[in-house]
Amino acid sequence: MSSLPKDQTYMQPTHKLLAIPGPIEVTDEVLRAVAQPPVSHVSPQFVGVFRDCLNMTRQVVDTRTGQPFIIAGSGTLGWDQVASNLVEPGESVLVLHTGYFGDGFKDCLRTYGAQVDELRGELGVPVNLHAIEKALKTKKYKAITVTHVDTSTGVLSNVKAIAHIVRQVSPETLVVLDGVCSVASEEIRMDAWGIDVVLTASQKGLGAPPGLSILIASQRAIKTFETRVAPVPSYYSNWKKWLPIMRAYGNNTPAYFGTPPVNLIQAYHASLTQITTSSPSLQERFRIHQQVSQRVKAIASQLGLKQVPKDSANAANGMTALYLPDGIAASDIVPRLAAKGVVIAGGLLGDIKNKYIRIGHMGTSAVNAERGDIETITNCLQESLEEAKAERDARLSSAKVSVVTEV
Repeated sequence: MSSLPKDQTYMQPTHKLLAIPGPIEVTDEVLRAVAQPPVSHVSPQFVGVFRDCLNMTRQVVDTRTGQPFIIAGSGTLGWDQVASNLVEPGESVLVLHTGYFGDGFKDCLRTYGAQVDELRGELGVPVNLHAIEKALKTKKYKAITVTHVDTSTGVLSNVKAIAHIVRQVSPETLVVLDGVCSVASEEIRMDAWGIDVVLTASQKGLGAPPGLSILIASQRAIKTFETRVAPVPSYYSNWKKWLPIMRAYGNNTPAYFGTPPVNLIQAYHASLTQITTSSPSLQERFRIHQQVSQRVKAIASQLGLKQVPKDSANAANGMTALYLPDGIAASDIVPRLAAKGVVIAGGLLGDIKNKYIRIGHMGTSAVNAERGDIETITNCLQESLEEAKAERDARLSSAKVSVVTEV
């Protein structure tokens, strides 16, 4: 259990509400954990915290036998772990593309020598299930990668259905889930659905500060790694280095390869404890995220904003991506909300980057209604839109008057 003193309280200083799709707002308990004096990474105190983190991480993705890796780094490090440890040079991987982060995973795989094929969904649409089945019947793939929620578009992929197709058509193919923007805000049942890898990071639905690369590998994935022929073309992300460390901590024994970020892991422990042992329950958290998502999207619709995902059934529950009205750009809206104390994100896709905005509503902002974060976000969004529309209309009116005067 955490060693943090229970008699200490911590109130966060006044700050702008962070409403991007990660990093997200964190609870006082999580922030207090970061602020504790560092402890030895091989002390019994810390070893117990790390062991608990491994066990609670399994709970969040619903696996009994999966092997978690908790390593200092961003979520991107998960791509390197997959590409270097599970895919040997020349082996084929099928990447399902629903936005910016599909491109990133593809580039990472190719960096390590994989032969990558790509199935792209239309903008705002997941990859077609029939196309996936056809591709798997056509060619043997070592792995298939799925971005559960692509943060650039807010598109949610049906992981359960995709994994079912893989198990039916190409059971030897590893199912790799990029869950950076979905773990703890979208339901994931790793064992039941037959997922081999879930990779994520600490700063989104898991409700901790940035800095931890978190990956859970099935025993099938571990066996694939242990029987690979080619040497692992990486040093820092090499599971030969990290697997003994994770197993040791899991057995309540200290071990060393690289110094873990002890304060971040203390913070992660505090958040996981809230997620897995406090009210609401984990299953209830998923339901609340759905309810909050529907509410945000319904308000956006009332304001005349259209979602980037073309079907609400394929829209993420932890974030919302919204097209802006004609004549209004992300650069018109984002600063307005920031001036009101709410930080949202602009677009990420090059062709439409300034035409849409992205709002995060996951973790404590969604689950703890008493904070009032969702009301603050939607109210400020409405005010900012009204201001931007008025400015746009005045600009257009002025342009018309100018034209008439010139005539």
